[in-house]
Amino acid sequence: MRTFNEWMAEYGVSHKHPTNQIIHKIFVPLIMLSVIGIIWSIPTPDFFKTVPYLNWATIFSLGCLIFYISLNFLMFLGMLFLTSLMCFICQQLEYSGILLQASIIIFLISWIFQFYGHKVEGKKPSFIQDLAFLLIGPLWVLRFFYSKVGIKV
Repeated sequence: MRTFNEWMAEYGVSHKHPTNQIIHKIFVPLIMLSVIGIIWSIPTPDFFKTVPYLNWATIFSLGCLIFYISLNFLMFLGMLFLTSLMCFICQQLEYSGILLQASIIIFLISWIFQFYGHKVEGKKPSFIQDLAFLLIGPLWVLRFFYSKVGIKV
């Protein structure tokens, strides 16, 4: 299994162009939010309703968080916060009755920008070679935030 630094180095190869980096910093978190929202919208068995926040999205997120903790504890903490925030947002959108529609729109627009960023970059998205890079993108963005606030990972 690759280390956190190996994942970051490999992901960074196709994310060097400043325009592509800005696009990723904006739209990777939005893709993450939209994926959680889409999965959140999948109907659940009745017994799920007895546990707050228990749904397919939180189960999926737990699996992602287990992967993140295996790579880097500080990154896990950041992703735990971000995932919790995104679940709260999804819950609010669900209460408003627009979760699935908003998630699909955000997902489509975000991917259009992602592919445009890679066109500018001149390199294919990393997930083309390994789907695990879909989980690495949010870490790559979080690492930039951490560096801005002085957290060394």
